[in-house]
Amino acid sequence: QVQLVESGGGLVQAGDSLRLSCAASGRTASTYFMGWFRQAPGKEREFVAAITWSGSIAYYADPVKGRFTISRDNAKNTVHLQMNSLKPEDTAVYYCAAKPSNRGEVLPEMFDSWGQGTQVTVSS
Repeated sequence: QVQLVESGGGLVQAGDSLRLSCAASGRTASTYFMGWFRQAPGKEREFVAAITWSGSIAYYADPVKGRFTISRDNAKNTVHLQMNSLKPEDTAVYYCAAKPSNRGEVLPEMFDSWGQGTQVTVSS
């Protein structure tokens, strides 16, 4: 497992942008498949975006396609989620997650390392 710490959440207005960051610790962090999930009050945790070890392949949930971009910097062991054109329905706690397998499986139960989460609130 790796240790993950998210940052960058906050309160913004609809249409604004935010950039979330996830710092991973551990000497093998760059070999982990990384993902972002979110959980709104009263709802289950859902997949948002994910990226392979090398950063060559990214996966996105339909509601965020074209608005969110995931990226990683393996030299700094960080993963970012650039969120543009935010909507009130994007309001949730956003979690960074990691798994050693580089397969594009994005169910939450496939990930074995999780951050503490960062709150994103989008007002209308």
